[in-house]
Amino acid sequence: MYRQLKQELIDYSKEIGIDKIGFAAADPFLELKQKLVQQQELGYASGFEEKDIEKRVNPALLIDQPRSIIAIALAYPSKLEGAPTGKKGERRGLFCRASWGEDYHAILRKKLALMEEFLQKKLSDVQCKSMVDTGELSDRAVAERAGIGWSAKNCAIITPEFGSYVYLGEMLTNVPFEPDTPMESQCGSCRKCIDACPTSALVQGGQLNSQRCIAYLTQTKDFLPEQFRKHLGNRLYGCDTCQTVCPENKGKHVLIHDEMTPDPEQVKPLLEPLLSISNKEFKERFGSMSGSWRGKKPIQRNAIIALAHFKEESSLPALMHVLFEDPRPVMRGTAAYAIGKIGGMEAEHALKRALIHEKESDVLAEIEKAIQTFHSVL
Repeated sequence: MYRQLKQELIDYSKEIGIDKIGFAAADPFLELKQKLVQQQELGYASGFEEKDIEKRVNPALLIDQPRSIIAIALAYPSKLEGAPTGKKGERRGLFCRASWGEDYHAILRKKLALMEEFLQKKLSDVQCKSMVDTGELSDRAVAERAGIGWSAKNCAIITPEFGSYVYLGEMLTNVPFEPDTPMESQCGSCRKCIDACPTSALVQGGQLNSQRCIAYLTQTKDFLPEQFRKHLGNRLYGCDTCQTVCPENKGKHVLIHDEMTPDPEQVKPLLEPLLSISNKEFKERFGSMSGSWRGKKPIQRNAIIALAHFKEESSLPALMHVLFEDPRPVMRGTAAYAIGKIGGMEAEHALKRALIHEKESDVLAEIEKAIQTFHSVL
């Protein structure tokens, strides 16, 4: 009966637009537990994860008598058609591919909810618990066990069909589905992702120091540590470097789901207008994207750093307005950094004026460093 139900569920998953589906046993993830403990001990965790490691590795703590886990994957596009070109005076930032289109959390949750309804119609005593990204279980560990793809050196799941350009989700259930066979890693001796990581966040194949990862750093709300600012480039949210250099991703591009179609002006926006965008405007323009989940503050801070990266002189008035008028110390301090990087007599005068009026110690430190940077450039 369960073998037939499995096939029916596979068929149904295709009907509702799920690109890959796999089944795994609900046994504890013992090997993962060792890795998670090590990550915490080394200080490599991001802090966004479920804090309780036992919940992350033991499905029995999430529902009564779990018997299997259903993993799903939806492919997302890797190319931006009609991308606007940034130029002097009109510099642009970039949201990573995983933030293009509608928030993937909502898309996958809808698919999983339909699957839950399907099982509930078939079985009267079925239990289900679905998760996408923010749940207790590790999406990648489940997907690997379920044969969706292999766990790669860049800490992503790579599928033969779509590369690593897939969103992952899973459903824990008490239905004893027969598990599928995991895939063997096909990374071999390749280490392109490790070598290309801008901040050396990939400590080794399959191990990530999240505290150094640009994808994580773009989501923080405090001052970005100075050692990482030069590596940010024009990234506003996320980082795709370890994906774009992967040979398994070469030529992988699909646009299967209309809701994942990227809006070029949304995912590659002009930088300077972001500095003065209101909360309402931000939600209206970017609220449907997964990259908006932390609010406008990290995006604005990153936009300021991107303007520093471009040394965009035309943005000095806007940056000075932030330096003198923005109520948030992180914005004022980061603006001081950018003004120092851009340089010029006008920038020097602005920084010296700010040094007189500023009260926050962290901002004062940024202003002083910016003035020193300015003089070192001269």
